[in-house]
Amino acid sequence: MRRPANKSDARRRDRREYTRKKICRFCTDGSLRIDYKNYRLLRSFITERGRIIPRRISGNCAKHQRELTREIKRARHVALLPFTAIPK
Repeated sequence: MRRPANKSDARRRDRREYTRKKICRFCTDGSLRIDYKNYRLLRSFITERGRIIPRRISGNCAKHQRELTREIKRARHVALLPFTAIPK
């Protein structure tokens, strides 16, 4: 096993061990449906700049993240969601 270069590296690695695993909210709640017309739900998975939040941050499983991405792109195409940030 490799020794850490300094104490801060060791602390950072220790802290990462105890992070709680994120769970997919679509797997746990069967009543939630991913649909391009439900823009309020989709808006919670994009940043204020219009980027799709990655799965490691949102906690979605791979299946639902792919479905979510597809529906966000559909909503953008029919102008329910913006492609980029709205200028102020």
